[in-house]
Amino acid sequence: MTGTGSAEAAPDLLTLSIGVECRREDVGAAYGEAGRVSAAITAVLRDHGVGSRDITMSGLNVRAEVNWQEGRGQTVSGYLASSVLSVRIRELAGSSDIIAAAVAAGGNDVRLTGLELGFVDPSAVETRARESAWSDARTTAQHYAALAGAGLGKVVSVAQQSGFQPPVPVAKIQRAVAAESLTVEAGESSMTATVGVVWELA
Repeated sequence: MTGTGSAEAAPDLLTLSIGVECRREDVGAAYGEAGRVSAAITAVLRDHGVGSRDITMSGLNVRAEVNWQEGRGQTVSGYLASSVLSVRIRELAGSSDIIAAAVAAGGNDVRLTGLELGFVDPSAVETRARESAWSDARTTAQHYAALAGAGLGKVVSVAQQSGFQPPVPVAKIQRAVAAESLTVEAGESSMTATVGVVWELA
C-alpha cells in the first residue's frame, strides 16, 4: 500500500530573491552600477540584522542589448548588467520592513522575483508528515485485508519518499516601483511524505 500524509506549521524562514538590473550605454558603467546597487542592498540587509551567511549572490550576467534597424541590421543600444541576491530572513516579524529597506536602497534597479516561506529546522514537521503517511497506508491496507477476509501480518518492506510540498510563493513582482512596506502574511507551510509498505496477510 502507498500512504500519503502532510503536516502544517507556522514557517520561521523567509527566502527572498532580489534581482538587480542596470541598463547603461557603456558596459563598464552598467557593470559598475550593478555592483554599487548590490552593495547598497547588502549593506541595508546587514543593518537590519541579516547575517552574511544568509546573503548569497548568483546569476551575474552582462550582455549587450540590440535593436534591429532597417538597412543597418542589429545595432547595440546599450548594456544590461544583472545579478540575483538570495536572502534568508529568520525574523519574520520584521520581514516587511527589511524588504522595503532593500527596495529603497536599490531604487529603480531592483526587481523582486520571488518569496518563499519554509522552516529553519523541518525535522519536527517532517516527522508528523511521516506518521500521517504511515497511518494512511495502514488504514488502506487494513481495509483491503478485511475485504479479503484476512488481517495484516508482519511488515515485509518499507520505502519512503518525502520532502517539502512546493511552497506557495507570493506573486512575483517584476519591478519594484515603491518602497512602501507590503505586509508579509506567514500563514502556514506544509510538508508531505509518501511511504510504500508491504504487509503479509494473516
